[in-house]
Amino acid sequence: MADINRDDDVIEVAQPPRFAMGERVISRTVIRNDGTYNGRDIGEVLVNKGEIGFVTSIGTFLQQFYIYAVEFVDSGHRVGMRAKELCTLDHLPDEVLAQLGDRVAELQSLR
Repeated sequence: MADINRDDDVIEVAQPPRFAMGERVISRTVIRNDGTYNGRDIGEVLVNKGEIGFVTSIGTFLQQFYIYAVEFVDSGHRVGMRAKELCTLDHLPDEVLAQLGDRVAELQSLR
């Protein structure tokens, strides 16, 4: 079911971008082709939840939202995504790192 939580009144571009160029990120959701990805059918999965990628550029949409172009290493897709669809892997808070425990070393090896 679609995300009913609308944020049309939020102006993200009034703040600095949440992610930086080259930052490692992970997809929080499955991303399907909405018709803007050439060579793939509408509705086809482009990015799976948990896929790791790198921010390759930062643009805006409707002078309201940041759109992050993310290159996903496993699938080879470059997809435009909103900040709410991504999570950083490079700047995790200390409490998250503590919960990850021994897996932090594994995460750092994904560079």
